[in-house]
Formats: sequence, C-alpha cells, structure tokens
Amino acid sequence: MNFRDLNLKKPLWNALDDLGYHQPTTIQIAGFNVMMSGKDTIGIAQTGTGKTLAYLLPCLCMWKFSKDPHPQILIIVPTRELVLQVVEQAEQLTTYMNVAVGGVYGGANMNTQAAMVLQGLDILVGTPGRIHDLAASGSLQLKHIKKVVIDEVDETLSLGFRPQLLNIFEFLPSKKQFMVFSATLSDEVAGFLENYLIAPVRVEAARAGSPLDKIEQYAYQIPNFISKVNLLNVVLDEIGENSKILIFVASRALADLLYERIESKYGSSIGLIHSNKAQNFRFEMVRAFQDGEIRILIATDLIARGIDITDITHVINFDLPDQPENYIHRIGRTGRADQNGIAITFIGMQDDAGIQEIENYMQKTIPIKALADHVEISAELLEFEKPKTEVGGKILALPKRDVGPAFHEKLAKNKKVNVRYNHKKAMREKYGKPKKKGAK
Repeated sequence: MNFRDLNLKKPLWNALDDLGYHQPTTIQIAGFNVMMSGKDTIGIAQTGTGKTLAYLLPCLCMWKFSKDPHPQILIIVPTRELVLQVVEQAEQLTTYMNVAVGGVYGGANMNTQAAMVLQGLDILVGTPGRIHDLAASGSLQLKHIKKVVIDEVDETLSLGFRPQLLNIFEFLPSKKQFMVFSATLSDEVAGFLENYLIAPVRVEAARAGSPLDKIEQYAYQIPNFISKVNLLNVVLDEIGENSKILIFVASRALADLLYERIESKYGSSIGLIHSNKAQNFRFEMVRAFQDGEIRILIATDLIARGIDITDITHVINFDLPDQPENYIHRIGRTGRADQNGIAITFIGMQDDAGIQEIENYMQKTIPIKALADHVEISAELLEFEKPKTEVGGKILALPKRDVGPAFHEKLAKNKKVNVRYNHKKAMREKYGKPKKKGAK
C-alpha cells in the first residue's frame, strides 16, 4: 500500500512525493479512516512509527479554507523541541496548500508569539502552559477549533500539565474532535481521557509496552558511577566513530557530571542537553546532533520526547528511568525509519527491581552480557552513592539552644493598668468641687 491508496488531497500527495514518502506506516494506515470519520481517536504506536504524520494527514484532509484568522486545528505537545519539529513537518506537508502554521512555547517572548497568533493561523502547535497563557490573555481565540491533537499525552500529564490541559478545554467549543497519540497508555491516562473523549476508537499499531523488533537490546551489570564511566568509555570505543549515540542519564546533575568526566576524551564530538540549558542552546545542540556535527549526546528523560532524529544507531541507558514506560521512549530513539538499532543498559547495584519492572512491562527479558576483562571496576563511591547511616532507627534530639526568654519587660510608660474611670471624683480633684453642667 502507498499514500496514493489513501483518500488524500492532491497537494498532500505532491508534498509527500517531494519528501520521499511513498509507503504509509501501520499507524498511518490504521488510524486514517477512523480519524476521517470524525470520531475521537486514541492512537497507540511506538516512537518512530510515524505518529506525527498519522494525525497531520487526516487533519489537513479535513481542513477547509476560512477567512477567519483563528486556528481550526490545535496540536498540544509536551516540549518546545517537539513544537518545532511538528511545525516543521506541518509546513513541509502544506507546501502546496494555503495553510498558516505557527508554534508557541514557554521560555520565549510571549508578546512576540501573541503578535504572530493575532496575524492569523490555521494550525497552532504549542505546549500546554503557553497555549493557556495566550488564551487567558485574549490573544488566542480557541472557539473555532475543530480538531484537537494531544501528542505524547502520557508525557504531557506526567510533566504536570494536567491543570493547563483542563483550563484549555474550558476555552474549546463543545463540538470538536479529539485525536490523542502516545507510545504508551497507562490506566491513569486512560482514566483521564475517558472523562473528555466521547466513545473514542482505540487504534494500536503495536501492543502498548512492546519494544520495536528491530532494536537489539542487552545490558551490563556494573556497580557504581565511576565503574559505569569506565564501561562507557570501553563501549564507545567498541562502537566506533561511524555512529550516532544518545546517552540517557537520570538527572540534570548526573548529566553535567558525566559530561565533565568524558568531555576531555571526546572533545567536540560530544554534546549535552537538559532542561537547565538555555532554549537556544538546546535547539542548537539538537541541530548539531541531527547534522552529524556531534555524534554523542547526553540527555535526560525530559528531552527524550523532543528528539526526532532518524539515524541514531545506539541508545545507552547510563541510568535506568524512573518509569518502565520511559524505557520504551528512550530506546525508541533508535531503530527508526526501517533502520536497525541497538539499546544498551547499565544495571547498577540498586537496579534489580527497576530492570524487573521494565522486563515485566515489555514481557521480554533483556540479555545480560559479561563485562570485558579490561573494564576497570572501581570500589570508590561518590557522595550521592554512599548509603545513608541511621543510628538505631532513632531520631537524635538536637541540643538545646541557650536563648533568653521570649518576651522582655515593658518600659514603665508602656505599662497599662485597667481601672474604672470615675468622672465625679476626677472633677472634684481638679476643681475642688463637682463641676456641674451649665456652671459658670
């Protein structure tokens, strides 16, 4: 089957030909007719299977030109990187259509974005917080929205955007179509959607939680941070220079620490990205990674959904993710666009329960490889790895502070004694006799 078999508009066929897209993916085929019917849709597909195109094509097929400057299609995504990527893909698909596309996100000048929105848009892509801010300020009118897409809905909710989503829903018209997409769908997310979607049709390109078959997975058991760094250097040397490697760590602090430890060895071929970095720095780092200017990128889970690069050869989990669903999103950065990929995971001393949860979620065992003899195992623990000591399970009482009383003695002039005022007595003391009314 190819895109010519789908009931697309001719301008979309021409744009797809220009982009070199000929055969639709499973989620694009399975979801097209459902979304074209106008029914609310929940699409479940692994990362890298074409979810963005899956909702853009039916949205653009159903779009009709209007002189009204307010957007008809609203696409909500969790990160600013994903905003830019969806906007770029929408612009590529509408090369032969008179469709205005714009993106809004936090961290940029709101007045500039408000001016862009007021000029008129057909499709608005944005993060929940900034969309709500613009709608609340009156710069953005959502009453003409016909299609609402929430991409990576589980990540959007896990990042704490639930209040903003609910506020956005208040601005939307009663008649609209929801299209919700994600690689995973937990019970909590399903419960949330149940309250807002009307009889949604669930479309699955793969069972939620199943890894892509074209990704080879294996793991190493390694005790601590320093040993992990030693193993990482060995693994990177074995992989070689003709590769593009994405390394995931658990936190921003660990990302900085790992970068400091290996930057001197890999120099300009390694980069770092996390949410503490400035917006322009993050955009530039993704661009450099995409263009091959750097071949190794250290990142946190927050960035996992915002990196859409087709030629990543390896994903290395330097640390396990907090949730098993995030493991799927991480390894889904490789093995995209019908290419094969490799996912390598480092299992630390405290990770037995975590790796078991991941395997149960995938219903697949991750093979453990033996460490090479030249991998140096260190006994040294960094401060954050050292066990916290307890004294007999008791809370130690702090010594009493030698402090004075809480209040000081008042000055005499500030002392007050409550007495009953006797006017007759006061007049006698002042005038020698009672002062009567009218006396001269």
